[in-house]
Amino acid sequence: MRLEVRKTYKLLIGGAAVRSESGRVVPVNGPTGTHLANVPLGSRKDARDAVRAARGALPGWSGRTAYNRGQVLYRIAEVLEARSLELAGVIAHSTGTSIADATVEVAQAVESAVHYAGWTDKLHAVLGGVNPVAAPFFSFSTPEPVGVVALLAADLPSLVGLVDPLCAALAGGNTVLALVSAAHPLAGLDLGEVLTTSDVPAGVVNLIAGDHAEVAPHVASHGDVDALIDASNDALATELERRCATNITRYRRPGAPCSLEAVERTLELKTAWHPVGS
Repeated sequence: MRLEVRKTYKLLIGGAAVRSESGRVVPVNGPTGTHLANVPLGSRKDARDAVRAARGALPGWSGRTAYNRGQVLYRIAEVLEARSLELAGVIAHSTGTSIADATVEVAQAVESAVHYAGWTDKLHAVLGGVNPVAAPFFSFSTPEPVGVVALLAADLPSLVGLVDPLCAALAGGNTVLALVSAAHPLAGLDLGEVLTTSDVPAGVVNLIAGDHAEVAPHVASHGDVDALIDASNDALATELERRCATNITRYRRPGAPCSLEAVERTLELKTAWHPVGS
């Protein structure tokens, strides 16, 4: 009888599965105390590396056609669907929920990816438009990505609570640094393996596990982070909002799942004026 091989997870930074530069790894146990896996504790430097990777990937991702971004998001849904049994097992064993409820959560994550894949080529038509002006000018507004978006995922639900705001940000052309669930990180880190087989370009999504109270304040203070979508508890949220204010970084709580509102939180409107007539 052979020994069971315990999985040691890695972070996803710049398209590569990497260990934390701190070298810290902690065991993750299920609700019954059973050892499930080992998880790296991300550090401040890991967060800086992730922001750098996201910034470097931004021109290429935002410059792709909306149709192509939709194809990539749909591919994420395909791979999530293909690994649904595995992911449901991970969620059930790590959080203590039933397999039936975990299966529903994975299905909701798939639905989120499909939903936002459908929005990519409709955002300009729905959110943009021609502005009426009482002057000889033609004025129009179009949505653009805010840039590098940091996501602070809620502890529960551990998978769809990450997938939904992540896909919403990607749909608009943003790149992402996400801190996965601190209490239940396994499903979020498994998402990294989904993304690396889903045509997502390197650096577009970066996933870090660790103590939110340790890493998130440094992310909120980082000058190259353009927006923070924060699902943390109220005590930490107050500190993060204050830090965002020092850099004029957009701070938002998560929008409703599978909604245009969630995408809008990561977009800004660019208005252009052009003279008409003689």
